Amino acid sequence: MDEELEAIRRARIEQLKQQQQRQAPSSGASGNGEVSAAQQEEMRHNMLSQILEHSARDRLSRIALVRSDRAKAIEELLLRMAKTGQIRHKITESELIDLLEQISGQETKKKETKIVVNRRKFDDDEDDWDL
Repeated sequence: MDEELEAIRRARIEQLKQQQQRQAPSSGASGNGEVSAAQQEEMRHNMLSQILEHSARDRLSRIALVRSDRAKAIEELLLRMAKTGQIRHKITESELIDLLEQISGQETKKKETKIVVNRRKFDDDEDDWDL
């Protein structure tokens, strides 16, 4: 199992190196920032297609329609997990939902507010003497 995983990693690293070598001359020759941004977006899309099953990719695209910032954060997280080798198989829709729930749980903890009321200490000795 580990040997197969290492072989897959090596093949993927080699594939990424070849893609970078193909992109380096073309982006250097054109000097256009939009072209390289489009290429990066295409690479990102290809990586996500390899990481996610079709149903999970559809769900992520629907999330992007509603909350693009959250979808970008999920994509970044998935890509980072794939690069570090934490993902060993394609992510299903249910696994994506679990990941979304974990992230939303973390965000609600961050947004949780706590109200502290500091009351002034009122030192009034006159009340004690009036009795």
